[in-house]
Amino acid sequence: MKAMVIKKYGKYPLLLADMPMPELGDYDVLTEINAASINPIDFKVRDGKLRMLLKYDMPLILGNDFSGMVIQVGKKVTKFKPGDAIYGRPRKSRIGTFAEYISVHEDDIAVKPQNLSFEEAASIPLVGLTSYQALHDILQLSAGQKVLIQAGSGGVGTFAIQLAKAMGIYVATTASDAGANLVKSLGADQMINYRTEEFDQVLLNYDGVYDTIGGETLEKAFKIVKPGGRIVSVSGLPNGRFGKEYGAGFIKTNLLRLVTWKLTKLEKKYNVDYTFLFMKPSGEQLEIITEFIESKKIKPVIDQIFPFVEAQKAMEYSESGRAKGKIVLKIR
Repeated sequence: MKAMVIKKYGKYPLLLADMPMPELGDYDVLTEINAASINPIDFKVRDGKLRMLLKYDMPLILGNDFSGMVIQVGKKVTKFKPGDAIYGRPRKSRIGTFAEYISVHEDDIAVKPQNLSFEEAASIPLVGLTSYQALHDILQLSAGQKVLIQAGSGGVGTFAIQLAKAMGIYVATTASDAGANLVKSLGADQMINYRTEEFDQVLLNYDGVYDTIGGETLEKAFKIVKPGGRIVSVSGLPNGRFGKEYGAGFIKTNLLRLVTWKLTKLEKKYNVDYTFLFMKPSGEQLEIITEFIESKKIKPVIDQIFPFVEAQKAMEYSESGRAKGKIVLKIR
């Protein structure tokens, strides 16, 4: 099969290569991939930034979510059959959606929303699951509470705003003039223009923050959260608590404690819990997301669709930060 691979870590171009067909385990679903989407984790994997947590052999097929058609199932699969249209996010040990085929565990996928094309469906799994786990599982927000969602016009933000509004939550978000109309159309209650305003000077007493930027922006978020509130980040550093829960081992866990000492200090100062989110695949949660989509409470926001052979161009465009919504690869 054809696939887009890297042969070593670093900012090297993706290579189109012939790779073996995926193996089919007892609980696996072999899928012909129609479309996949570009996500920030693709750059982190490519650059080797997750080597402390994830081990991969080379050459490595990149790609972390997809949509497609089931062509074969393992002998113990009960949820799917050949001909089913599905979408999903494979578990981290089995990434590789920038390819013509993939074999995934049946627990990691769901039936594709009936009202979406394959390209639209491929834009959903990673940002959808990440946002659901951030807002529902970690921040534990409920109707009437307030959340700041950073970078509202980006791939994660465009989904998260809609999900939060569907949950009855008041949403503030950051964006530029170019993204203002988009975030407002998605239901954002308040927009902070990050080019002219400092969000930590405008907002106060929020129940939670969903951070997608990290660094100094994450540190400023502690100032706006009420005591007992929570911050979840997909771009900040994993802390020692994450290392212990993830099973990173004694040395790595203590290293994480060391590099996140400033975040731990801010937690204590403001009485706010900080969590690094390493999203977990879940077909069950995708089914919940499907209900939101089919009831038209959430719609995909796609900036551009690239042909498979232009995967490198799509990656470069995504890294530029100019995209409003998701970037999708049309594989077949």
